[in-house]
Amino acid sequence: MKMWSGRFRQPLDPEFERWQRSFGFDCRLLRYEIAASAAHAKALKNAGVLSPEELISILQGLEQIGERAASSPSFLEDGEAEDVHHFVEKQLVALIGDTGYKLHSGRSRNEQIATDLRLYVRAAIDQLRHELGELCAAFVDRAEQTADAAMPAYTHLQRAEPVLVAHWLSAYVEMFLRDCDRLADCRRRVNVCPLGSGAVAGATLGLDRNGMADSLGFDGATANSIDATSDRDFAIEFVNALSILAAHLSRWSEEMILFSSQEYGFLGLPEAYSTGSSAMPQKKNPDLLELVRGKSARIIGNATALLVTVKGLPLAYNKDLQETQEPISDSADTLLQMLPLVTGFMKAVEFHRDRMQHAAESGFMNAWAAATYLVKRGVPSRLAHERIGKAVQLCLERNCELRDLSLDELQLLSPAFDEGFYESLKLASVLAVHDVAGGTAPARVRQAISATRRKVEALREEVHAHA
Repeated sequence: MKMWSGRFRQPLDPEFERWQRSFGFDCRLLRYEIAASAAHAKALKNAGVLSPEELISILQGLEQIGERAASSPSFLEDGEAEDVHHFVEKQLVALIGDTGYKLHSGRSRNEQIATDLRLYVRAAIDQLRHELGELCAAFVDRAEQTADAAMPAYTHLQRAEPVLVAHWLSAYVEMFLRDCDRLADCRRRVNVCPLGSGAVAGATLGLDRNGMADSLGFDGATANSIDATSDRDFAIEFVNALSILAAHLSRWSEEMILFSSQEYGFLGLPEAYSTGSSAMPQKKNPDLLELVRGKSARIIGNATALLVTVKGLPLAYNKDLQETQEPISDSADTLLQMLPLVTGFMKAVEFHRDRMQHAAESGFMNAWAAATYLVKRGVPSRLAHERIGKAVQLCLERNCELRDLSLDELQLLSPAFDEGFYESLKLASVLAVHDVAGGTAPARVRQAISATRRKVEALREEVHAHA
């Protein structure tokens, strides 16, 4: 029996009936539907709608439905259930009889789906933050292992200045920690309970909304029934946060792909996360990295789909909102599958330190440090920049590095040059000159890694507390 069939005299067109069902994808919300239904049942008992015996019967029935779904996936193969709410009602009535119909007293599927989705998103955020904590820990571990190894940093994809490998890796940790913060901030807005909102105007029974919210771990009840049943801001915000995370992972993938190429040779691809070519025997392809880069587009597309779905909807609930479910779950699933693989890759990837170090010592990447040497000797910054630029031009004509110019040649450019200039060009000096908070000077990087590890451990402890 349909949950709404009393008004109708003709059956639905069979093709439309199949097409409009959502159970094929909202069955994933079953555990949340059961939890929310149990909270509602307790509120009905407190409101005098259910007897204590009926409450026990309903709660036991809901528990049995959850157990059967967990033990037998075929249990969810229901060709009649319109959605997860209809499925639970059908199964409950089959288990306990007409008492099962009482569960829907004073509520609407509009508030049910809004509640189920909030519970789902909240759980997904906790899982994602856990996986991000593990990923950040892997990055910090590798940063510590690289010690004082150096590499080129790039601007405009051109070699710019040398940095510690640890400094480069730590840049990604900062991105991922911001992603964690965004998700935590989103969780605060997710964590309010729509139960008791009814279809649009509020429940028709005197239900304890705060009691239901508390029993489900929400911070409180939603403030407006119209908004509660039509709001998908939390979903849009969630998937937008995931799209930024996906963009960060895509940027990481692109750099790892570039750096693993023969042209760069900075790292070796782990065989456990790579594949070969069916035509070219010598190939080792960065498939994990390319798929991470590719799947990020799907998540960004999902964020767009959610915004477009709601942009023209009048208040309150409209069936269009059914289309918001799959972008939410697809985005969460994609990242929950991806993040452990990225963590595994980061633990296994091999850094070719000699190649990185050599690249960090050539190509005039000590030019700004050279200009800084002149500034410290009283030459105005703009003039120091010009003098070193001329020195670089001279080196390009001679196919040599700054260190190969004689002191006499340098002093023709500026009398401020002396023998100390050559020491300032060495890699250790170039790194050390960036001795500011957030800079790549080795002592600063070591301090930063220690501080970052504390942040990561605090994140892991916080996520564990939510588990």
